[in-house]
Amino acid sequence: MVNSKRFSHFTDWHFFLLIIKCLFSEKESFPAPAVYTSPSALHIVLLSFPPLFVLLRVIKCKAAVAWEAGKPVSIEEVEVAPPKAHEVRIKIIATAVCHTDAYTLSGADPEGSFPVILGHEGAGIVESVGEGVTKLKAGDTVIPLYIPQCGECKFCLNPQTNLCQKIRTTQGKGLMPDGTSRFTCKGKTILHYMGTSTFSEYTVVADISVAKIDPLAPLDKVCLLGCGVSTGYGAAVNTAKVEPGSTCAVFGLGGVGLAVIMGCKVAGASRIIGVDINKDKFAKAKEFGASECINPQDFSKPIQEVLIEMTDGGVDYSFECIGNVKVMRAALEACHKGWGVSVVVGVAAAGEEIATRPFQLVTGRTWKGTAFGGWKSVESIPKLVSEYMSKKIKVDEFVTHSLSFDQINEAFELMHAGKSIRTVVKL
Repeated sequence: MVNSKRFSHFTDWHFFLLIIKCLFSEKESFPAPAVYTSPSALHIVLLSFPPLFVLLRVIKCKAAVAWEAGKPVSIEEVEVAPPKAHEVRIKIIATAVCHTDAYTLSGADPEGSFPVILGHEGAGIVESVGEGVTKLKAGDTVIPLYIPQCGECKFCLNPQTNLCQKIRTTQGKGLMPDGTSRFTCKGKTILHYMGTSTFSEYTVVADISVAKIDPLAPLDKVCLLGCGVSTGYGAAVNTAKVEPGSTCAVFGLGGVGLAVIMGCKVAGASRIIGVDINKDKFAKAKEFGASECINPQDFSKPIQEVLIEMTDGGVDYSFECIGNVKVMRAALEACHKGWGVSVVVGVAAAGEEIATRPFQLVTGRTWKGTAFGGWKSVESIPKLVSEYMSKKIKVDEFVTHSLSFDQINEAFELMHAGKSIRTVVKL
């Protein structure tokens, strides 16, 4: 029984009642400590042992559940379990819808399993942390990451790659590092997606898959740095290492292609040629820095031959941002002999293979691939947010639509119809 004599001030009782409310409420989050400006002994004791009041709670919230392939996602009430050791529970504020989400939803993804909560371009606020989490705390503004950075595996220790493998096996199965899920709905286990699952009001993520960012950053914009913008921008500045004065060709002028153009522009390329069969995308590409745009359907010869003629032997750098293996070959063969570099950014369908004549490589062209733009995620995303805040890179311009959570299926429809670059869903 509580001894009222120990609560000598109204705020003590107020705080205590809020704690009780949190213990028995399934919707409310634990009150932020910053609200209490005059901490008493009670405050200090309670806040010193947050696991007693926070980590035991299961949160009920809304999530967009993909029950099966080829069907729209369904807004459901789900239960989100507390974070376990080295895990973080995040209140998602905004998330974008990416082609990768649609690819998995279509059933074509070989790693796609159902039922699942999709989403990997999100941003939010840390609600609670599990045991052993030292670099994050409740209230931190964060972006969840589909490529982690443990800082310890041989991939993290190698400066040539960002492909941390610490939790790759379980993440690929839609599970947390301990091999279980934190989501349930209607008595069924719901799988995680890419280690992030941002199509949920609350999600649980491994602590090595979270980047702490500037709390002043607008989350409905910087959520795009969780995938598309970072991927395209990094493909140019990290993977290709575009040099000042160079000539570039970008195949595919969707969100990732526009980010590549932005990266080429920032790197100082003097000529950037956009390539797409949809002329409606040309104006936007030029806003991002393309010097000219061409449609392969306007020519009777292969597009690589057209580019070779336009650039006196080929481009210095080319980027395939579609996921079409025939276009990947064209992008390589459009490169200049002796030094041309072609970067595969788009993800082809499962089972697809690329091909070219070996002579293309023997004569000095280089074929490369990139994932998440080569960024070592946890350390790089805060820097990209800073670049955005200082207006060095564009992000707002990628957002063409903003929808409520209940309209998330419309975001997929806009994407499939080619009417959006990025649609942000606000939770």
